[in-house]
Amino acid sequence: MIRRRSFLQLASALTCARFASFGQGCWADEISDSAVVRTQRLTERLNPSIVAAREVGLGLLKPSASELDRGLRLHAESIVFDSYGFSPRASIDGAMVAKEIETGASDMEIKDLREEMTMTRCVTDAVQQQEYRDAWRASGVTCVFQNAGEECQDPLVLIKRLARFTFVTDMLRGFVSKAAVPSDIEQAKLNDQHCLYMTGNGVPLTQQWVSVADELRYVRIFYQLGIRMMHLTYQRRNMIGDGSGEPSDGGLSDFGREAIKEMNRVGVIPDCAHSGWKTSLESANASAKPVVASHTTCAALDGNPHARSKPDPVIRAICDSGGLVGICCIPHFLRSTGDITMLLNHIDHIAKNFGVDHVAIGTDVSYSAQNSGEEQRKVPAMRKRRDDFRTLWPADSFRTTSEMTSSLAWTNWPLFTVGLVQRGYNDDEIRKIIGGNVMRVARETLHG
Repeated sequence: MIRRRSFLQLASALTCARFASFGQGCWADEISDSAVVRTQRLTERLNPSIVAAREVGLGLLKPSASELDRGLRLHAESIVFDSYGFSPRASIDGAMVAKEIETGASDMEIKDLREEMTMTRCVTDAVQQQEYRDAWRASGVTCVFQNAGEECQDPLVLIKRLARFTFVTDMLRGFVSKAAVPSDIEQAKLNDQHCLYMTGNGVPLTQQWVSVADELRYVRIFYQLGIRMMHLTYQRRNMIGDGSGEPSDGGLSDFGREAIKEMNRVGVIPDCAHSGWKTSLESANASAKPVVASHTTCAALDGNPHARSKPDPVIRAICDSGGLVGICCIPHFLRSTGDITMLLNHIDHIAKNFGVDHVAIGTDVSYSAQNSGEEQRKVPAMRKRRDDFRTLWPADSFRTTSEMTSSLAWTNWPLFTVGLVQRGYNDDEIRKIIGGNVMRVARETLHG
């Protein structure tokens, strides 16, 4: 086993050895675009924040040199598709936020300003842009199914994040692009670039209730804007069904069945990650195309599972629809040790009980710029607010530690692949888990 502090040196040495095997020790131009170079990018010029997270993850996994070598190589060669998450986040400009507060900006204005800064300063600030690029490079992620909509049904609210990420991909094209179809993701990989495939975080509803067809007309409009997946519900109940925070879990409504039909027709993936167990089951059974739980966990692995997990009968229905279950990087949902080893345990549960074709990794976490805390300290304390209704959870006693969070850092994506190597998966199976399964569902939804 290797020591944590030797990770970067060993990874570098393995990469150099692989170069030598290709070019007899010469750093030849003809192999500059090979997986050897891509592997090296996973470990070079890492900032202290990324290194610290890598050391925590490595200390838990304790891979051998050969496991590390194979995992990093495979990660570098493969399309890595996060089934639900966030591209790297910039820090806010604390002084500007403080000034807005002092001049009387409303809570909503401050919320929007913070969000816009974290999502778009990678375009407008050179330092933030460099860290944004470095985080992408270290992660080895090709594409993120990007959270590009707030948790609601209001089209005017849902469009804001989509606009921000469209702006980023418009301004940073050549590095990160907006993928419209799965072949765009394949092209990004060939070009050593990155991309965002957009999820809307809600079915857009005008709530005028003229007719079912009229109420669902914005599903197609948001599809035309680039949205390829939508949450059926968030934590609470809506007109489609019950969310995961509702104790009654009344299931899918008649209108919800019509919404899924429209999503099937248009080419949008129904996502039941935040739906109640019965709602999730009935959604999977109702859909003519794959349904996913893009970022969740397995209830069977904990005696007191989180409401955001899915029990085996629900997972079976999702898999039978042709869909997948993305395991998230939230310690609170993973339970038990709540770290990278538990992430792998949940992946194992799906792969062994439901098939390797139906599991993915949907991190639901992001990389945040190193100076985020420093900038936040410049902002005066806001008045105390009540909890948002949409975020209410059943209470539980689980406590998250910094080690859990660090081991599951978004930039530790290469270690997730190393962990799969350690668990005995073959290369084809690993390629499916880290991206191939999401690509399959994306294709089947658009063209099935």
